[in-house]
Amino acid sequence: MTSSALAADRDTNCLKSSRFHHGVATIAQLRSSGISAKSIGSRCRPGGPWRRLSPGVVLLAGGEPTRHQLLNAAVAGLGRGAMITGIDALRAQGANLPPPRTVHVLIPACRRVLPPEFVLVERTARVPDPVDVEGLPCAPVTRAAIDAARRESDPDCLRDLLTVPVYEGLCTPRELHTELESGNQRGSAAVRAELRELSGGWDTFLLGVARRISAEAPLPAPQWDVTVRDRRGKPIGTVDAWWDEAGLGWQFSPRYDEDAGQGRMTHLALTAAGVVLVRTPADRMYHDRQEVIRELVSAFRQAALCPRPKVETTRAVPGQ
Repeated sequence: MTSSALAADRDTNCLKSSRFHHGVATIAQLRSSGISAKSIGSRCRPGGPWRRLSPGVVLLAGGEPTRHQLLNAAVAGLGRGAMITGIDALRAQGANLPPPRTVHVLIPACRRVLPPEFVLVERTARVPDPVDVEGLPCAPVTRAAIDAARRESDPDCLRDLLTVPVYEGLCTPRELHTELESGNQRGSAAVRAELRELSGGWDTFLLGVARRISAEAPLPAPQWDVTVRDRRGKPIGTVDAWWDEAGLGWQFSPRYDEDAGQGRMTHLALTAAGVVLVRTPADRMYHDRQEVIRELVSAFRQAALCPRPKVETTRAVPGQ
């Protein structure tokens, strides 16, 4: 075996005994694993098995990095105190948004760094506690959304940045507003105006939480915002979610509070018609998700054992 082959075999053994998250490593990590600077340089040459993503960070493969590898490379290259914010942090925590052109990273204000081209660095004196997502430090949802929104000039994209996290149940409009007021006010005018439009978005937020609960629960997908009627078409009541195969309804919106004076049909009319009904207070939707899932699963099993109620359904119409 040639000396170069022996060196390559030795380096491979070093890598196998090390743990490099998602195929990304700093040169310092590689050196501490016993791989020489010469070997690293050789492997990172054009056509070699590795690729440099930034001056101090190596992709342990020769192809294009995945988005997750780019995020890890950004944090690894910037070092102490760096965390992902903006759209990538929102995506990592469940927001359905397209990936941005650059990786937005927060670092402490006391640090001075020269970032690679694919990274947008924001120095901040108000460093949040990071949320760990698969080993990746991310800014909390509200901070990530406001950081991205303050830099967004397109009105439609700005609206998405603020409404998608609310719609998907990741935060409330009030929490976004609190975050905006707590931080840097640069670029905040358009964000503040958009948040005013979202100020009545509590029901939208609850629907987002409910959709996440439904997706986590081992149940079929429900219909949303449904009016339950008798066989003659007369409305009996309205539910936020409906499992037609079992005759199971779920109410979680504050509009169903009996003290609200809305003149709506109460839960008694639905249960009298044979509907199995789960009623969940709004605060439990946000703070007691796993218990709510257990209640829904138990109610679905109960409903499945009973004859389906003789009712029909349509999408709810406001004012009924």
